[in-house]
Amino acid sequence: MTARIMTQPVGASINPTNPWVSGFADAYGAELLQAGILDAGSIDRARRAAIATGDRFDLVLTKLGLVSEADLAASLAGFLGVALYSPNDEGLEPLMDDILAPSFIRQNRMLPIRMDDRRITIAVVDPFDTLPLEATRLVVDRPIEYEIVTQSNFDRLIQSIYPNDDPGSQSAIQVQSNDDASEFDLQRLQESASEAPVVRLVSKIISDAVDLRASDIHFEPTTNSLNVRYRIDGMLRTVETIPESLRAAVVSRVKILAKKDIAERRLPQDGRIKLAVRGDEIDFRIATIPTVNGESIVMRVLDRNRVQLDFEHLGFDDAHVALLQRLMAYPNGIVLVTGPTGSGKTTTLYTILKRLNQPFSKIFTVEDPIEYLLAGISQVQVQQAIGLDFPACLRAILRQDPDMIMIGEIRDRETAHIAVQASLTGHLVFSTLHTNSAAETVTRLMDMGVEHFLLGSTIRGIVGQRLVRSLCPACTRPHEKSSYWVDCLGDRMPSQLKRPPPNLCQPVGCPKCHSTGFRGRLAISEVLLIDESIQQAILRRLPASEIASIARQGGMTTIYEDGVAKAWDGSTTIEEVLRVTSIV
Repeated sequence: MTARIMTQPVGASINPTNPWVSGFADAYGAELLQAGILDAGSIDRARRAAIATGDRFDLVLTKLGLVSEADLAASLAGFLGVALYSPNDEGLEPLMDDILAPSFIRQNRMLPIRMDDRRITIAVVDPFDTLPLEATRLVVDRPIEYEIVTQSNFDRLIQSIYPNDDPGSQSAIQVQSNDDASEFDLQRLQESASEAPVVRLVSKIISDAVDLRASDIHFEPTTNSLNVRYRIDGMLRTVETIPESLRAAVVSRVKILAKKDIAERRLPQDGRIKLAVRGDEIDFRIATIPTVNGESIVMRVLDRNRVQLDFEHLGFDDAHVALLQRLMAYPNGIVLVTGPTGSGKTTTLYTILKRLNQPFSKIFTVEDPIEYLLAGISQVQVQQAIGLDFPACLRAILRQDPDMIMIGEIRDRETAHIAVQASLTGHLVFSTLHTNSAAETVTRLMDMGVEHFLLGSTIRGIVGQRLVRSLCPACTRPHEKSSYWVDCLGDRMPSQLKRPPPNLCQPVGCPKCHSTGFRGRLAISEVLLIDESIQQAILRRLPASEIASIARQGGMTTIYEDGVAKAWDGSTTIEEVLRVTSIV
């Protein structure tokens, strides 16, 4: 597709600032309807919102969360007959920096990407904002082509090209820092939390977290500041230090978004909010707790668009997927997924339920909290405040004629006993447990008070897992100590897992992975099938170490061995596997 050469403002023929006079909303709405991006009801809703707010029709679509930022840019490019710019982050450097200041580029959201003797190509976020393009064309005195770029890609490119010229968050801090809001002046605090600089700062923190694929946002008070950290691929990274004068206002802003009581600072509070970020609806789970320096807040980012409920994508190899399918085929019993906090247990359970979700099956879940909504599955939220705990939910669900039940977590003896009883009465039960290995799950349930003879007859299988960071495919390179690790680990791997030649790699760092060398995470796992030999070990109350030994003799691949196999394939690093499995 050839980008349009700018000889006149593109807005001359279509004036999107007045969507009803120009007919832009009608024409573009028809394009979205024909492409199957939106239905007629959603288009009509956006039209009414555009009239009520005076906003442009295309911008309303993302504000309402009807169309994602990426889909909007692609559809606008097709509608206007221009190219969609997809940066590859290679060879990026400032162009026309003697003419276009970084502040001008940021403010007008336009970035020169290619230039030769005949023309200049500029990536623009808003193709209808033509004045900056016209001004640039007059200054350079040559034709200008433009391509559409998404806001997130534009922000990333600007940060990469002009890393030392980012006035965004600092300007907000400077504007507000001279007007302190006391933590004990509630009226002033609420007013301060609603002022534009604080609103912009919190919005930027949230949108940047989504762009960087963060799973959590941490607001951590110190004696003289508020530190903001993102958890990206399981590792925390400090991204912002907010001065003490803004601490109370920022914390209150987050609590206002979650509809929590800003006057209550002595007790923990939990909440949930839904925001449209870059046009995508994203859920955030909010948890506050008082500390000696003030309230600490953690926002869990629940981005459904980023989670792919697919075993292969999660990192399970073919052998483990086959074992999981075997467990899913049982008509009754208990299947457990174990591991520490943040090891992906719930995501694995959701993936199992997605595979099992059929029109002829009735599936219930009991969760605290519900992280992702699954169509066709009845999900129940635990509410401790009114007595609706896990045991109460399970007792009620058993009267709803379910085929399968998913329990978010077995936390106590009563929940464990009800899960066992549900499996004995013909239900297939899935749940999670916090243990360090699959074999230790048996000992943990016995400690909870479940009889050993019931465990042997009800548990069908136990999945133990961890998450390791995946190497960035754009910048990985062969490991400098490859021969050392091959000699060191080769003898400790089962012969069936050795995959010559080894492809041991190490991280490097590039703009795509934000100089970390890693991008995304994958699961390393072990699947313990409860066969006759394991049942006998449970009945004899053998320790976890002996149960694990029997399972390995029967062919079970441990978490460590699965991790080394993935390092052997170049998916992750040996160091990452050793960090997660704690084996030296």
